[in-house]
Amino acid sequence: MLAAQTADGYWHYAVENKVSVGAHDLLAREFLGVRTARETAGTAAWIRSCQSGDGGWPNFHGGPDDLPTTVMAYTALRLAGDAPDRPHMRAAADRIARLGGLERCRNSTRLWLALAGLWPWEKVRTLPPELFLLPRHAPVSLHEVGCWARQTIVAVSVLGALRPVWPVAFDLAELPDWKEPGPRIRRRRSPRGPLRRRALAAMRAWMVQRQDADGCWGAGHSVTVCTLLALLVLGEPPGSPLVRSAVRGLETFADDDGPMRRVRFSHSPVWDTAHVVLALRAAGLPASHPALSRAAAWLLDRQCDRTGDWAVHRPGLQPGGWSFQFANAHYPDCDDTALVVRALRAVASSTAREDGAVVRGVRWLSGMACKDGGWAAFDADLAVGLLRRLRITDANVLLLDGTTADVTAHAVETLADEGPRYARTVQAGADWLLRAQENDGSWYGRWGCNHVYGTGAALPALRAAGLRREHLAIRRGVAWLLDHQNPDGGWGEDHRSYLNPSWRGRGESTASQTAWALQGLLSAGVDGTAVLRAVDWLVRRQLPDGTWQEAQYTGTGMPWRAPIRYRSYPIVFPVLALTQYLKEPKNAT
Repeated sequence: MLAAQTADGYWHYAVENKVSVGAHDLLAREFLGVRTARETAGTAAWIRSCQSGDGGWPNFHGGPDDLPTTVMAYTALRLAGDAPDRPHMRAAADRIARLGGLERCRNSTRLWLALAGLWPWEKVRTLPPELFLLPRHAPVSLHEVGCWARQTIVAVSVLGALRPVWPVAFDLAELPDWKEPGPRIRRRRSPRGPLRRRALAAMRAWMVQRQDADGCWGAGHSVTVCTLLALLVLGEPPGSPLVRSAVRGLETFADDDGPMRRVRFSHSPVWDTAHVVLALRAAGLPASHPALSRAAAWLLDRQCDRTGDWAVHRPGLQPGGWSFQFANAHYPDCDDTALVVRALRAVASSTAREDGAVVRGVRWLSGMACKDGGWAAFDADLAVGLLRRLRITDANVLLLDGTTADVTAHAVETLADEGPRYARTVQAGADWLLRAQENDGSWYGRWGCNHVYGTGAALPALRAAGLRREHLAIRRGVAWLLDHQNPDGGWGEDHRSYLNPSWRGRGESTASQTAWALQGLLSAGVDGTAVLRAVDWLVRRQLPDGTWQEAQYTGTGMPWRAPIRYRSYPIVFPVLALTQYLKEPKNAT
């Protein structure tokens, strides 16, 4: 970990995801006229390397082939020049047919195909731009969906209204259900009517206002691409500073890995840095160590000091949160804020700057508690209402930012250390966690996979809130973890558990998930064989360079749809778990 720190003081490990992001990147570069042979070859090599033995592409390591992911991978390879009669392409086309064909693809996949002139726009669902003008108290309001969906919906609504086409030099006639979408010419429909023109003008201003200093929107690849394309069809000059800045921002998502070029969906430096700080402090590094001082200074500079969209539901709350990424000033989140506060507390030198930042962060985090006592990720008390029932996406989870067990647990654990002033908030959060416990004794993990993550977070939080080890909820959570320990002593769970309850707690053992389970058991006072087997699993699998190997995707962007592999997780969490084990006097040797 010390060797991986950057000169500026932060840590930034890779965030890997499915190959669809690479496909989107190649198509976007084609539309923008900036696709190069080097980028194309590298991304295509990455996509080919992830093809399964059945011919398709999964969403995560070891998972089943996914139809939309396979279609996007196939389309990107056609763009890269792979002929449809090559063996791997014939296998992919056959797999697409067996998975249901193009007609069964998700709406987001149809959107990308329509942009490339490979699918009829009439078969792409988008919201009319006029909805953007509705006030907050209307039955349908964009203020009631998750911030990631809000940004994307605005951009996609513009694209759906104007229906641009950047035609590619091939078709998909060899795939089942493909139909010629009509004249494949570059076109853009003109907005009709004064209300639509007013809506599009307001949406353009809204998007421009939310461009971050790094040129991106929401610090995410997908929303940046969609927003940039929307602004271009609204008339933004291709050579404008806004466009040039956005294109430079897109470059930062690419990682060259030998001959392959992987594309991230986002950046995670704040999340990574705060976790590493806590791990290093737990492992015995003194708070005054230069590496920790540099990290603290960098984190302090990342605190959001402006009012973001979250203020719509918390109008009187002062800024003070942290976001996940480098320059996402508009959308701080409760999870990162809770983690950074703990990290700064661990290394604080009691300077006025640090104390003030922590106090503002704690107040913001406490103020973002929802009325039900829990915490959501980015906003508070969103009420989707009618929007939940509209067929905008194929899954409501893509819209919702409701209270979750993992974010609530992290907020409770942080605020429990802040003294009696926040006792009521902590108690309300603990009460929410008790209500959210599943019938089997586990907790659902929204931002990590899945019930191992949620349960490993909830148990320490409830203990921090004052629940005794003998409490029924603690005992039930412990029993669930013990029941799902693998024969080798570790824990594992893959993203199929988001679709099928029978997959809860099932999967090949991983370093991060074993560490989460171990942390949960230790916080509940469990010792004995199960703990020893987990410690042994971690100790025996550490690599000579100090890390742990983990091919599995144990993080979550969107349940099932967007699994994440954090390269930081199999480093920081085993260290945190093992140091927690060693802090018990009986385990010190």
